[in-house]
Amino acid sequence: MNQKELDYFRNILQEELDALLAKAGIAVVELIGSIHTNEADPLDRATEEEARSRQQRIRGRENRLIVKIKKRLQAIEEGTYGICEDCEEPIAIARLKARPVASYCIDCKTKQEAFERVTGT
Repeated sequence: MNQKELDYFRNILQEELDALLAKAGIAVVELIGSIHTNEADPLDRATEEEARSRQQRIRGRENRLIVKIKKRLQAIEEGTYGICEDCEEPIAIARLKARPVASYCIDCKTKQEAFERVTGT
C-alpha cells in the first residue's frame, strides 16, 4: 500500500474516531441528565429505563468501534495496516474502503464467521 492510500485511510479513521469521541461526550452528559428524572408513572419510568438501556447498548458498540479504530491507526503507524492478521496477505483496497477497520481479508473473515456460527462463539 502506498503512502497516498495510507494517508487516505488514516484520515477516514481519524475523522470517524473524532466523530465518535464527540458523540460519546454528548452521550455522557445526556445520560447523567437522564439519571435524575423522577417520573411518577411506572409506565413512564419503564419507558425511560428502556431508552436508557438502548442508549447504553449503542454506546457499548461505539466504544468497541473506537477501540478498533485506534488499533487500525496504530497499525498504520507500525506499517501493518492492510495486512490480514490471520494469513498475513494484503487486504483488498475495496474491502478497506468498505470497512476501514477490517483486520482480516475477506476469505479469513468468512472462515472466522463460519467457525463462530458452528461453535456459537
